[in-house]
Amino acid sequence: MRYPAIDRNKPTPLYHQLKCILEDSIRDGRLKPKEQLLAESLLAKQHGVSKATVRQALGELEREGCIVRIQGRGTFIAESPIDFGPSHLDSFTVQMEARGMKPESRVLEQAVMAADGELAESLNLQEGSPIFRLKRLRLADGRPMGIQTAHVPLGLAPGLEHRDFGKVKSLYDVLARSHGLHPARAQETYFAAALDPHEARLLETEPGAPALVSRQLTLLESGIPMELVFSVMRGDRYRVVLEHTSGQAARKV
Repeated sequence: MRYPAIDRNKPTPLYHQLKCILEDSIRDGRLKPKEQLLAESLLAKQHGVSKATVRQALGELEREGCIVRIQGRGTFIAESPIDFGPSHLDSFTVQMEARGMKPESRVLEQAVMAADGELAESLNLQEGSPIFRLKRLRLADGRPMGIQTAHVPLGLAPGLEHRDFGKVKSLYDVLARSHGLHPARAQETYFAAALDPHEARLLETEPGAPALVSRQLTLLESGIPMELVFSVMRGDRYRVVLEHTSGQAARKV
């Protein structure tokens, strides 16, 4: 594959030029998702730069989610992340199907626990009240997307703990059909984090890889908390896109 040449007469650092060359190749499709990059030594030889320059360029691309490094295997072009933005309160299943992807879940934990601390306070429960906890690995087209842990007050959905969520796709669907519970609105907070070794193993990536962590409190129309869910999503497969409106524009609506 032919790449544009690095111009040593430019004031732009060599590593940044290399980064832009590779970035452009990803953007225009010359480098495709899941394609393996050449080894650092070969990239250095191909572009006439040092291995240190190559490492710096690749480090920038990795931080931006353009490439993925897999220990023992090499460096690969990352798949395009799935965009999420302001939307209806849909289940993971519905969200993936809307994007033409096949959703799957693997149950990691299904249990009843006593509400305490943040759970009791967030779900507006007394300490010790029973909560159904469901922790699942969420996949899209067979690839891990994230780990989600949902907490639902059993007082709202008695018997929920007896459901086999290894066979049931959507928790929201069960809550709606069997318990008449329909989410009305949610408060969601996102923050960046690095995957710990256990999370990285489940998500088939490296420890320390970037993740997008969220906490979502879902409410019924009455304002009663229906669910508190914590999500750890792969940073290279998940991206939040927000649309902002100016105050002036909003007043005209």
